[in-house]
Amino acid sequence: MQALAHLNRVLPGLQPLLKYRAADWPHDLRAGLSVAAVAIPIAIAYAQLAGFSPSTGLYASILPMVVYAFAGTSRQLIIGPDAATCAMLAAVVAPLAAGNSGLYLSYTIALTLLTGVFCLAASFLRLGGLADFLAKPIIIGLLNGVSLSILIGQVSKVLGSKPEASRFFKQLLEIPDLVLRAHWPTVIMSIGCAAVMFLMPRYTKRVPASLVTMIVAGLAAFLFGLDKHGVALIGPVAGGLPDLEWPELHIDVVGEIAASAAGLALVLFTSGMLTARSFAERNGYDIDVDREFAAFGLANIVSALSQGFAVTGADSRTAVSDSNGGRTQLVSIIAALTISGLLLIGTASLAWLPIPALGVVLIFASWSLLDFQVFRRYHQIERSALVLGVITMLGVLAFGAIKAIMLAVSLALLMFIRRVARPDCEELVNIPGRAGLYNHKLFPNAAIIDGLLLLRFCGPLVFFNANHFRAEVHRAIARQPVPVERVVLDMIAMTDVDITGIDTLERLDAELAAKNITLILAGRQIEFEQWLITTKHPDESLQQRAFPTMRQAIRHWRVREDLDVAAAETDGSADETDAAAAAAGGQDNPPTPASASVNAPRAPGPAAG
Repeated sequence: MQALAHLNRVLPGLQPLLKYRAADWPHDLRAGLSVAAVAIPIAIAYAQLAGFSPSTGLYASILPMVVYAFAGTSRQLIIGPDAATCAMLAAVVAPLAAGNSGLYLSYTIALTLLTGVFCLAASFLRLGGLADFLAKPIIIGLLNGVSLSILIGQVSKVLGSKPEASRFFKQLLEIPDLVLRAHWPTVIMSIGCAAVMFLMPRYTKRVPASLVTMIVAGLAAFLFGLDKHGVALIGPVAGGLPDLEWPELHIDVVGEIAASAAGLALVLFTSGMLTARSFAERNGYDIDVDREFAAFGLANIVSALSQGFAVTGADSRTAVSDSNGGRTQLVSIIAALTISGLLLIGTASLAWLPIPALGVVLIFASWSLLDFQVFRRYHQIERSALVLGVITMLGVLAFGAIKAIMLAVSLALLMFIRRVARPDCEELVNIPGRAGLYNHKLFPNAAIIDGLLLLRFCGPLVFFNANHFRAEVHRAIARQPVPVERVVLDMIAMTDVDITGIDTLERLDAELAAKNITLILAGRQIEFEQWLITTKHPDESLQQRAFPTMRQAIRHWRVREDLDVAAAETDGSADETDAAAAAAGGQDNPPTPASASVNAPRAPGPAAG
């Protein structure tokens, strides 16, 4: 029993498959065949993008899908080659291999293996929360940058020209020259493939446009002998299933590969989690991010052992599975078996696939990943998110994906530190007809309580923001149109107070007292007492001026204000009585003190008749 429970923890997808319902089979079968139909041309195209043979892309789509079906917690996610990971692989390995195709494949497999190991280690350390750290603007910027890089990189393929530049901006400047040297049979082939990719979704979405494009392009190349007219073809594709081999790790480059593998692991996991979470939310269930890290690690390890390359959650294939009614992880197994069948019996037909057709498929796939509308939304809502996204995108185009992500993460850390080190200090006001207290900036015309200043410091009060807090309180006092008598500090937003924070409160209390201003604390009364005890602070005067809630602190002020008004009115009526007596004259007796007149017993009135 314990062994079964442990097995379920290691392979959370196993139990649903053991309890498989026959009613799900027709839906999963249709979805699995549809996923395979989309995965085959995309795997071939992405393999070429990364600099591999078509069979390598197919290898990366078999065992990883099977392993994830057992190890993953998402019922919809499809694992496979991805544009961003392929582009990152090529950027990392190409300089190390220096044109040696054997080393290129060996380094890529080693990089994929180390990426899987890092994912497993992260799962063991329960670092699944790292998926939340790469903010969505960074991922959007990464995908936009990679998509633009792929788009520009395919121009030479669809034009039939030989490129010379390898970086985005130089490739952009090279386009006019590529157009002038275009190979027109290749251009005609590319236009035809683009027309199929563009028109197919308008007639039917059940048949993958990329699959139809590949079939039509392959038939055209075979029937018209396009290779004799200079149109580049894929050529012979190795058949058969991959051999399981342990990759060779070269000690001289393992340091550079390991550093890149750590970055690649974070990127592919975060990107995959965006897809997994969106489809899990759509279908009403949750996923375990720590187990997902392990599932991604196992998928990449078996991809390396089966001569494949790095894989992650594929949004396009996951969407195909979901739209075709896929219900369980069996969809991945069916798709993997279908691709295996192609490798066993059908690779001869793949030799006729034109490279321009693959370029067109990659252009459309990359175009679907571009999202510039979200930048407009970021501009309207949060400028810092826009800065992160744009810097990541430009960094990918200029320096490559790994360096751009490191730059974006460093910038995000600096923004986070700035936000924590300089929290807002809000002035709070009452709004007629609304319960609670509100930021005065949102209601600038709201009336304030004369003599009473309500403040909320939106962050912990610790060593790196204590001076900022004290300065903000003094600035708020200086802004008031009438003299401040009491400052009530809302402690609810203060999630922590360290020894520096306690000392700062004491110093602020002394500074305000010198100005005849009383500092009052409201909220977190028990926590504040514990902070005082923990920090062994000797001064307990602040503790005596602490209230459980802001409401009680304000009520205490209003009661005191009412007493002052009542006392003033009493003193005023006594003064008026004395003045009237003096004006009447003829009275030798001195006037009665106000206290005596107030407290003296009244003479009895006439008895009731």
